[in-house]
Amino acid sequence: MSSTATDVVRLLTVKGETLAVAESLTGGLVAADLTSVPGASKVFRGSVTAYATELKHELLGVDATLLTARGAVDPQVAAQMAAGVRKALGADWGIATTGVAGPEPQDGQAVGTVFVAVDGPDGVDSGSAGGGKVAALRLNGDRAEIRRESVRSVLALLLEELAGEQTGNERAQDTERNGGF
Repeated sequence: MSSTATDVVRLLTVKGETLAVAESLTGGLVAADLTSVPGASKVFRGSVTAYATELKHELLGVDATLLTARGAVDPQVAAQMAAGVRKALGADWGIATTGVAGPEPQDGQAVGTVFVAVDGPDGVDSGSAGGGKVAALRLNGDRAEIRRESVRSVLALLLEELAGEQTGNERAQDTERNGGF
């Protein structure tokens, strides 16, 4: 269990919001990290590990033309995966990972090319800017290191979005109300 996963679960719990995960190169590691946190069942809806490219379309609604034209390792694919899992699993937030952990390049992309995405609530009522955000990563290391850093990066991106929705004072009050959790 990572401290970032703990912070994500804490903030989602405080906000009364839920999360769904779409994974490719991480193969379930994001979901495993989140569900290792006590109390995750209050906020974690589930995950889809769409390792095969066609499953990204079939299960997550990623545009088939986009997948054919650019392959699975693409920022728009990551964004559509996050939005698709959010919709498919009925969550407030969706996050996604896609990339190349190696040992060989894929879809014309070098080993270590990773895209992580967050898709969150829309509209002014939620206090969110709405829509999604994608981060492009260029990671070094072996296959395991690239996958671990992808998990850390997608959770950090989500935490940044969640924390950005509250002012520092609101976060302090939430922490105090929850016994410093």
